[in-house]
Amino acid sequence: MASSNPGALQAPDGVAAANCNLRNPATFPAALSGVTEVFLYAEASHIAEFIDAAVAAGVKHVVLLSSAGVLNPDAASDPLARSHLDVETALLASPLATTLLRPGSFAGNAAGWAWAIKAGRPVSLPYPGSYTDPIHEQDIAEVAFTVLTEPRHQGRHLHLTGPESLTFSEQIDQLAEITNRPITVNHVTRAEWKQEMADYLPGHYADALLDYWQAHDGRPGPLTDTVEQLTGHAPRTFATWVRDHATTFIE
Repeated sequence: MASSNPGALQAPDGVAAANCNLRNPATFPAALSGVTEVFLYAEASHIAEFIDAAVAAGVKHVVLLSSAGVLNPDAASDPLARSHLDVETALLASPLATTLLRPGSFAGNAAGWAWAIKAGRPVSLPYPGSYTDPIHEQDIAEVAFTVLTEPRHQGRHLHLTGPESLTFSEQIDQLAEITNRPITVNHVTRAEWKQEMADYLPGHYADALLDYWQAHDGRPGPLTDTVEQLTGHAPRTFATWVRDHATTFIE
């Protein structure tokens, strides 16, 4: 296992934790020594150096955690999708066998509402009717394990979604029911939401998110059965994710 902060990892018994900071190429050689399969996050800043170090170390296969955003026709001009697209392009042009995981919306994005919910404050939403396809991180992990351990999946480009397309309002309703907490929504303008997020999210990223939500306002997106094909079970629901992480919203 490798991380930019290996001391914070909870590695299984017998598994060593290595330092690998994707923004510091000096950490690549030691982290990749003796490694043949890599599960990689899409950090574009030093992907060329990472590929060189991986090839030199004898890595054969990379499974990239990318984003379904690369499937959009404007991905190259979207700052949220572009970094994933750049890493995909670099890996696909390299000697490394590359498998792409392209999840849509993480169910865990709902944790961004936790502070407001625990404080008893409204959740600010510029597009409460915008649909997403929340996927549980455990399903992504199981798909990644499958493609890392079954060579027949090498080279596939896999679009991953949760089992249902839900609006933000529907997700809030499920959160309120499962956590038994009243949650109100403050329907804000784009400008008001950007101002609230100014200390946490650069303006161009905020605009990209707002544009995505606007494009899906009232428009459910397509769902895939990829998780079930790869793991043998249907993807976990958003309600399951909430139950698994209920303490995030009540403690």
